[in-house]
Amino acid sequence: MRLFAKKKKAVTLVLGGGSARGIAHIGVLRVLEREGLPISLIVGTSMGALVGAAYATGITPDQMQQRAAGFTLKKLLDPTVPKMGLLAGDKLELIIKDLLDSRTFADCRIPLAVVTTDIEKAEEIVYTKGDLVKVVRASCSWPGIFNPVRIDGRLLVDGGIKHSVPTRIARQMGDAYTIAVDVGFCVKRGRIDNIFQMIVQSFQITGEELNRYQSEEADAVIKVDLPDDIDQTAFHRYSEIIEKGRQAAERRIGQIKKELKL
Repeated sequence: MRLFAKKKKAVTLVLGGGSARGIAHIGVLRVLEREGLPISLIVGTSMGALVGAAYATGITPDQMQQRAAGFTLKKLLDPTVPKMGLLAGDKLELIIKDLLDSRTFADCRIPLAVVTTDIEKAEEIVYTKGDLVKVVRASCSWPGIFNPVRIDGRLLVDGGIKHSVPTRIARQMGDAYTIAVDVGFCVKRGRIDNIFQMIVQSFQITGEELNRYQSEEADAVIKVDLPDDIDQTAFHRYSEIIEKGRQAAERRIGQIKKELKL
């Protein structure tokens, strides 16, 4: 007979970037939710910030998958006269606003931290309050592709520039058991013909190197094994990507629960 119930250890969930590949976070969340992991904080960057914000504010994985089903790359395209980006980013902001249903940090059921990068000062800026839609947009704004976002005098771009898997930031925010989700990058070998391909390839190379050591700082890493032909623009393969995320979480959940004594 057990006299005292086991005390659940708090969990910090770290969701990395990856654009379309980051849709895999939805599959991971399905497993963690089913198993009742006590998530006390979500730290996200880029697509991880968007999925993390949605989940933290009460949007279910099923609801997220329904939204993903109706999304296409064309919905992001709003070309502008290049000054700081090839795309204005207004459509990106509308997509984020629609997914979050205009929710704010105050609506978060799980505390949320969104990682961005101050491109002028080369500093990471972590938000736990403020305009959630604007902050997530900043975290998703690849420099050179999307116009940056000016918040409180800072010129902000994608959080993945410094923290593609922001485990160190999660560690700084508390001593909870940390689970990092790494969806990987898709470095291609071959001819590059335009500026868009040049910028995207640069992110792939940088992100792949960052992921190698940043995710290792977590207590547990869920590494999503995505095929090489699923790149950051493969939104049309959302169903396969989500399933790969689920499979990756299933492979690790037993050990994670054992370490958490659940």
